[in-house]
Amino acid sequence: MNDPRVEKFADLLVDYSTRIQPGDRVIIEAGTAALPLVRALYARILERGGVPAPLIRFPGEEALLLKHADDEVLARPPIFQQLAYETFEARIRIHSETNTRQLTNVPAERQKLRQQAMAPIIDAQMRRGATGEFKWVTTLFPTEAYAMEAENSLDDFADFVFRACHLQEDDPVAYWRQVQAEQQRYVDYLQGKDRVVLRGPNVDLSLSIRGRTFLNSCGIHNMPDGEIYTGPVEESVNGWVRFSYPTVYQGVLLEGVELTFSDGRVVQARADKNQDFLLRMLEVDPGARYLGEFAVGLNYEIDRFSRHILFDEKLGGSFHMALGAGYPETGSQNKSMIHWDMICGMEDSEIEVDGEVIYRDGRFLI
Repeated sequence: MNDPRVEKFADLLVDYSTRIQPGDRVIIEAGTAALPLVRALYARILERGGVPAPLIRFPGEEALLLKHADDEVLARPPIFQQLAYETFEARIRIHSETNTRQLTNVPAERQKLRQQAMAPIIDAQMRRGATGEFKWVTTLFPTEAYAMEAENSLDDFADFVFRACHLQEDDPVAYWRQVQAEQQRYVDYLQGKDRVVLRGPNVDLSLSIRGRTFLNSCGIHNMPDGEIYTGPVEESVNGWVRFSYPTVYQGVLLEGVELTFSDGRVVQARADKNQDFLLRMLEVDPGARYLGEFAVGLNYEIDRFSRHILFDEKLGGSFHMALGAGYPETGSQNKSMIHWDMICGMEDSEIEVDGEVIYRDGRFLI
């Protein structure tokens, strides 16, 4: 892809999201489809005095690993990833799949072994990211596979991706700094609050944010971005939610997911499609049945459902929750091998905080 927006993309990821400094070692995780962006990042990191280390995956690599590796090999953490996550200063991950469904028919037991192998790497990202030792960002490069999932042509989907990242701006960095300032108003309001209640046709749920911190997601860890999020008090979640949008996890599409919580734990779960997969994932480890994240999407310029969580969780007028691992910097104590976001629209719905309605029909009132 010979597109001048790719160069601006690299500038944004290096200078704003990861703030690369001289001497920073940077692992670049990507598939071969993202090579135009990888090349631009490689050059930009070198220009900033950093040390780029690309880790490029070929199409179908994960499926081949899960098919042919014996259990002992499958259960080992990937050695180069683990080294980078434990010792490097930064990571840039670029979703760039050419087949988003390659793992659909992989047995759950094999996927569970792979998740166990990845657990130390996820832990290192969360732990070192919380202290600022490890600067990380996740983004996406447009491919035919993602365009097909979004029911777009490749050109239209590329325009959607680059527009969502605001690469059409003369100064994308200035734009995202403005987003940071606007969202901080909501974060400041929620500081020190306790009880959150969500009501609507798809949700009747309560949770506590007492002692927890909302974070302002404005292009540092995700690009594109636009949300505020926290880790709810683990045992505080009670009630019911039906996620109005489909969810894709490990290449498996689920629709109509409904969860019922009691004292923080999922006690009932069902789905209209691939319910067996949902139930298996809930048994991965004890933390998989608890929430690690509660968030409100604020990017009203993401104007379509793309079937990719990087975009869909930012949808303005929605909230999402993640089963599994929480971010320690929010105060979350939940640990798990999974972090699985699920999204619900907030039409005809409201959010009440400590007895005051602060959000109605997809918009903050404060």
